[in-house]
Amino acid sequence: MSRVGKKPVPVPSGVTATVDGQMVKMKGSKGELSFLVPEEVSVVLQDGAVTVTPRDQSKIARAKWGLSRAQVANLVQGVANGFEKRLEINGVGYKAAVAGKVLKLSLGYSHDIDYEIPAGITIVTPKPTEVVVSGIDKQKVGQVAAEIREYRGPEPYKGKGVKYAGEFIFRKEGKKK
Repeated sequence: MSRVGKKPVPVPSGVTATVDGQMVKMKGSKGELSFLVPEEVSVVLQDGAVTVTPRDQSKIARAKWGLSRAQVANLVQGVANGFEKRLEINGVGYKAAVAGKVLKLSLGYSHDIDYEIPAGITIVTPKPTEVVVSGIDKQKVGQVAAEIREYRGPEPYKGKGVKYAGEFIFRKEGKKK
């Protein structure tokens, strides 16, 4: 039994939820999102909450039950508040800047990296060593943050590179004389 799937997803005030067959649509102050619930799971809107239940007790239906409930909860949070990922850049001369729809990264390579900002995502750089990725789609925000981090992941000796804010980098000891 899914512990996550059992809980109904409350729809806060200011968010409009519609369930049309297997399609769940949420509309809020930040924007509009939709999710197609898998056929193994049924979804119902009742008493200001979205309830997700499996159609049978097969392993696949039970697996998709918790997934579907989490996806619907992410829709509600996305259209109400949005999502945000913070990245920190460590290293001498490493910096980031936003120019129009392009994020310019200087990460110690012989060239600057130009990252095209996708639609629906907002990137700001409050400081040259800090990047804030925000948007209403949790998957898209996480994917963009992961792609930026991938250009120069943190290395274990000095911790140089791009890392998530609050991420712990396990340090290794360097060479000894």
